[in-house]
Amino acid sequence: MIDLYYWPTPNGHKITLFLEEAGLDYKIVPVNIGTGDQFKPEFLAFSPNNRMPAIIDHDPADGGDAITVFESGAILQYLAEKTGKFIPTDVRERKTVMEWLFWQMGGLGPMAGQNHHFGTYAPEKIPYAITRYVNETNRLYGVLNKRLEGRKFIAGDDYTIADMACYPWIVSHEKQQQDLNEFPNLKRWFEAIQSRPATIAAYKAGEGLRAGEMSEEDKKILFGQTAKSTQKS
Repeated sequence: MIDLYYWPTPNGHKITLFLEEAGLDYKIVPVNIGTGDQFKPEFLAFSPNNRMPAIIDHDPADGGDAITVFESGAILQYLAEKTGKFIPTDVRERKTVMEWLFWQMGGLGPMAGQNHHFGTYAPEKIPYAITRYVNETNRLYGVLNKRLEGRKFIAGDDYTIADMACYPWIVSHEKQQQDLNEFPNLKRWFEAIQSRPATIAAYKAGEGLRAGEMSEEDKKILFGQTAKSTQKS
């Protein structure tokens, strides 16, 4: 059994995508990031960056004590290695998967996240910031579209953790002011993953957790933290 500390965000969806695809038993432990669950001492004990997702694997491959993992990319890699699924054994193919996993973690996720923040959540609409992140998101969509030319999935013919990492960040393409019709390879890939039974199940798993729009108080909790405020506990 795996305890998944989760909230229905792109990074949270990455992990339910893997768990559903791999058929692993898991239990969702909600981490309401709007009310500050991510700052509770018991969560910080194994997720010190006060971010979800994080997991506790009660049945690790070595048969020892439970293993905790934080950071969505590290969780995907850990689960892939644990199960031997969705990551190649060939050194060159594996290298490619890891490149694109890190590309998502270092580029697509952070840039699309800032796109969401300045376009949707920021109390002041700053045209420069909005344009900056919409354009950078657009550039990254172009990189992925080019990569998918002639390929079924990001690393080739097989569905991998690289695809699972990237897909949730494309789901909100309209909010990011991106038109998938401008990226035909990306659109074909997106629709193929969207229709997978495990994808449908993964997104259904988070239904009902988030209630309505984020309040102003939620935004203060989520976006107003500093080192001083997070270390009070």
